[in-house]
Amino acid sequence: RNEVRELRRRGHTVHTYSIRRPDRDQVVGEEVEREYANTTYVLPDQRLGLLWTGCKRLLLSPGRSLSALALSWKVGAPGVRSRLWHFFYWLEALFLADRWLRDGVQHVHNHLGESSATVCLLASEASGVPYSLAIHGPYIFRAPEAWALGEKIVRSAFTACITDFTKSQCMIYAPHAAWSRLHIVRCAPEPHFFEQEVQPLPEAKRLVWVGRVCEEKGVPLLIDAARALAEEGLDFELILVGDGPLRPSIEASLRGHAAQQRIRFTGWATSDQVREHIQASRAMVLPSFAEGLPVVLMEALALGRPVITTYIAGIPELVENGACGWIVPAGSIEALAEAMRAALAMDTGSLAGLGREGRERVRRRHSIERQVDRLEQLALASIERRATS
Repeated sequence: RNEVRELRRRGHTVHTYSIRRPDRDQVVGEEVEREYANTTYVLPDQRLGLLWTGCKRLLLSPGRSLSALALSWKVGAPGVRSRLWHFFYWLEALFLADRWLRDGVQHVHNHLGESSATVCLLASEASGVPYSLAIHGPYIFRAPEAWALGEKIVRSAFTACITDFTKSQCMIYAPHAAWSRLHIVRCAPEPHFFEQEVQPLPEAKRLVWVGRVCEEKGVPLLIDAARALAEEGLDFELILVGDGPLRPSIEASLRGHAAQQRIRFTGWATSDQVREHIQASRAMVLPSFAEGLPVVLMEALALGRPVITTYIAGIPELVENGACGWIVPAGSIEALAEAMRAALAMDTGSLAGLGREGRERVRRRHSIERQVDRLEQLALASIERRATS
């Protein structure tokens, strides 16, 4: 959304497409509502029109349409189920190819490397419109060969990697000749996180977590660490901003425990609400097991709040232990509890010093203007190559 907003501000026309319409409870805030209303969704909106559009593309451009079908077979994993899914991806791709051509699209940028990237790859083949990928991790690296990551990189105009770690993982699965297509385009927090002065840290012993309540975000580990601190009699509050599949079982497990009064879930929140929760806390805690590089860490640091997180994937490229927070081994309840204990005990002046360093790091490395400069240059070069070929 940040990239789309900034590209539009620079005068580019940006159409947004999505394979599936998200659940309504994830549409929070006026800006997200506007994007939701203006995005073209393939499913379930166009379910009945896929066959019709597929037949239309076959008649208008049989060579490209059949080439995309052959490519869907090439990149699909073995097995009847995979082949069937890739046939549906091909139909979705023909719909998008038709829509891109009608909309006058000159370049397509796809975020994430799994199913949407497969549809994007096939739609590019069917339409002739060049595409690029943004690879975040961690999910694509769990089954990179099944998702034909190397083939997608080879055929892309460029592939944007959000961290050096992400780029290194792409290098494993792309041939050396395609490494020149890999570029670092980092994620960035929304500009309003820098638009105001850093608010003074509260004296309240409050920590905040933001994300999806699931295993890979380390939420059960965080709850165990909070239980340990509560059993010590420590005075603190832990706010969990977000929702997800583990929330009901976690809330049930806390009933009657000393930590029940210390832990509060808020559900999904708007960007403004997330900012308010971070500002009302003395530190952000995010003990993830698998990540790319979470934007919420950048948001917390941009607001002058130190972070407690794990040294996995691209996180150490931003967070340094003792410089802007605490970085602990993933999976260690003891190390996490110790870092939380330290953040709760530290005076606000020292915490503010960690926050200032973090804010400067984010400003230097994750400015939306600087990152969109790179994305814009790469996309315009792709458009120019297509125009002269």
